[in-house]
Amino acid sequence: MSILYSSRTTARLAAAGVAVITAIALTACGSSDSSPASGSDSSSGGGTFSSSDSAYDTIVNSGPVADDATVEANEWAKSVRDAGTLKVGGVETSVLFSKQDLTTGTDVGFDAGLTQLLARYILGDASKTAVTQVTSDTREDLLVNKQVDLVAATYSITPARQERISFAGPYYSSSAGILVKKGDTAITSVADLAGKTVATQSGSTGETTLATYAPDATVLSLPDNAQCVQAVQQGRADAYVIDQTLLLNNVTQNDDLEVVAGASLGTEDLYGIGLPKDSDGVEFVNAFLQKIEDDGTWLNLWKTTIQDKTGLESEPTPPEIGKTD
Repeated sequence: MSILYSSRTTARLAAAGVAVITAIALTACGSSDSSPASGSDSSSGGGTFSSSDSAYDTIVNSGPVADDATVEANEWAKSVRDAGTLKVGGVETSVLFSKQDLTTGTDVGFDAGLTQLLARYILGDASKTAVTQVTSDTREDLLVNKQVDLVAATYSITPARQERISFAGPYYSSSAGILVKKGDTAITSVADLAGKTVATQSGSTGETTLATYAPDATVLSLPDNAQCVQAVQQGRADAYVIDQTLLLNNVTQNDDLEVVAGASLGTEDLYGIGLPKDSDGVEFVNAFLQKIEDDGTWLNLWKTTIQDKTGLESEPTPPEIGKTD
């Protein structure tokens, strides 16, 4: 999936979202306020999830609900239903993918929305998630130790991770990009990273990307996104390399930063939903993802969580589900 945008244009971001939010809100006017009956595989409106974004709420509360037979036939899904809550490993600091709504205490974003839709699919209620905060260093351990049912946190599918866990999806893709201080003309291409100090998250695909495509850069590995951003802002790093979607998230929050236009590194990363190793949840979650892609829910969620906030003009095509290598 190619990401087309102007990294220097900010004035139109709010306007870009108004039309989409309005359109979603209008189509939601006819939705029922009652939840679908147990045992139905439907997408009737209604639900108890609530945030400060009514368009977002309409999407997650209108997702499909699996019939009882579908859930009972899958060991992973049945265990979630028996527990009454979907335990999610995620983050609450990503504006585009999962950010805590300080007014309601709920999480909103593309990843958060997928997990809430999955909770609705299994439990009939998008609000029935419990989020455990993860970092790039703790995601696999939480799954291996069965502290969470899944991890959804812009989680790139890699062979090393697949040795310990399994992935459903992929559900999104993004290539790596370069974040710099706004107006910095010293770095305008990947080649300019040579001899520069470049931050990336420890344990992320950013480390392998830099080793392959910018071997002459000095890598500064830091625990999380926030510290990488601060390193650039404070001058401790000349640039920050990670998936472009995460960099776009940073630009929406920091007027002093920009993504270097046209400077992509390597192939596209495929984002998957992490599950316990060899879990039959992979098949169940893949079927769920296919359903929400086919009925337009995936695209509507992308519009309200990513397009509205970044001004991206090109609508993405989801990657092929099941393509995890």
